[in-house]
Amino acid sequence: METLPIFLPLPKKVTYRSGKFHLQSNGLIWLDHDKPVEIKKAALLFKEKLLQRESLQWEIVAGRIPDHLASIVLQINPHLIPYPQGYQIDISPEKVLIIGHDPAGVFYAITTLLQLLQQEGATWPCLEMVDWPDYPVRGVMLDISRDKVYKMETLYELVDRLATWKINQLQLYTEHTFAYRNHPEVWENASPMKGEEILLLDQYCQERFIELVANQNSFGHMERWLKHPRYAHLAEIHGEFEVPWGVMQGPFSLSPVEPGSFELIRSLYDELLPHFTSPMVNVGCDETFDLGAGKSKQICQEKGVGQVYLDYLLKIYNELKTRGKIMQFWGDIIIQHPDLVKQLPEDVIALEWGYEADHPFDEHGELFAASGVPFYVCPGTSSWNSIAGRTDNCLANLSNATRNGLKHGAKGVLNTDWGDNGHWQVLPVSFLGLAMGAANSWNIHSSESIPVKEAISLFAFDDSTGTMGSVMFELGNLYRKAGYEPANASALFGLMQMPLSEIKSHPALNPHLLYQCVEEIQAIIESLKNEKMERKDAPLIREEIQLTANKSAPTLYRAYLCLPQSP
Repeated sequence: METLPIFLPLPKKVTYRSGKFHLQSNGLIWLDHDKPVEIKKAALLFKEKLLQRESLQWEIVAGRIPDHLASIVLQINPHLIPYPQGYQIDISPEKVLIIGHDPAGVFYAITTLLQLLQQEGATWPCLEMVDWPDYPVRGVMLDISRDKVYKMETLYELVDRLATWKINQLQLYTEHTFAYRNHPEVWENASPMKGEEILLLDQYCQERFIELVANQNSFGHMERWLKHPRYAHLAEIHGEFEVPWGVMQGPFSLSPVEPGSFELIRSLYDELLPHFTSPMVNVGCDETFDLGAGKSKQICQEKGVGQVYLDYLLKIYNELKTRGKIMQFWGDIIIQHPDLVKQLPEDVIALEWGYEADHPFDEHGELFAASGVPFYVCPGTSSWNSIAGRTDNCLANLSNATRNGLKHGAKGVLNTDWGDNGHWQVLPVSFLGLAMGAANSWNIHSSESIPVKEAISLFAFDDSTGTMGSVMFELGNLYRKAGYEPANASALFGLMQMPLSEIKSHPALNPHLLYQCVEEIQAIIESLKNEKMERKDAPLIREEIQLTANKSAPTLYRAYLCLPQSP
């Protein structure tokens, strides 16, 4: 029986028919639209990939031509395709007809054809496909503030790939890694993103129907500013304060009672925001655990910590409102004060984040929805604090977020890829989570219907053998086999940094299981010889995966040697 092609994301409806469509030389792509420039990028993308993969040189035409001359026809008809960003593909033996609701729908139809081209070459099965997204906003956030700022070539390649997975929003999480000309001492040793680079990236994203959203934390996570003498007086506290996992040393958050705190944030917006065409701004404001522990202690006792937090948040909101901007903010603090949620303006976007498989997206989504506050659900790739990833947790976290977000009317999904504690994971470790996050954001049934290993291999690593998807899937599940599973991290990451004395006394570590993990890593890496990646950066990816193994196996073996051996 003929093997059917796979797609990522999973289309809503596909009906296969008899017959084949053969891509011939000298084909025509007809932009059958009164504003052909709006769909030109989609046609150019297909033309480029067709030449690259099949050495076929096609021409793009607009205007009126005889219908029978066209090999692929691109149209827009919102009456026939009622869902924004939706599309229909009809492949017959004579031609391919694409009808999009809008230019984005046409673009996404073309990205679907590219996946068909990748698998089937120049001979395609005849079919009819009707597809549209579950979520209008499907975003990715990359952490560029924890020891890793991506090169432009990496960002461009990643944007290209995210676009083929139908991602339409991108954020670069920023604390101190934008080159603020008025604040050079903060970023001078951080390889920051420069203004010109943001301008170029913004344009590059627009051409691929991706909205580049400004991101600047504006309350907590400001320690890289507050450690400098020029800003030290703005800190809430310079001493110790309690956090859910223990005790931290300040400085950490801006103090809302210091007038200069808001003036600093306003000055950052003055420099940063003009580089972005998007009206959205993610202001962060998460994990302000030290609020009320220092300078704001008295006012927090009088008004309540939640109200003081909300007052500062609303100052930021009003500032952005005057600039014609829409505020996004992390919802972890306000959700702890349910009575205050209803005081939020109706034109903010709360970002409901959680990274464990059992995070209460259902409960929190219900609260935001009942209060009339627009919100995104924000799961993650589960790659940070892990070395090799956490595959099962990642897939369950993505499914939990997207299903419950849709249940409660979330406006979008923002899939996060963090770099906590030093960004020890290499980028390919995050590919599985990024790809499946895109798939679930478009179609929540993807997690149960897509053959994950095969799809990741094909569409993240350009490896038709299935090897790379299997390698990354299995490496990412080593965290389940080491004997214990810490929250938001893997045992592997913890063991790498754990003193020998602590390893020896750890009650959950089993030497037999650790040794099995070492053997499994060796077997997984041995299977790499079967991969056939076609990515231009394949040599680098091979080195990065070998590096992941070289960090993982010795860590586990070191722990194994520290433990009393079983007889």
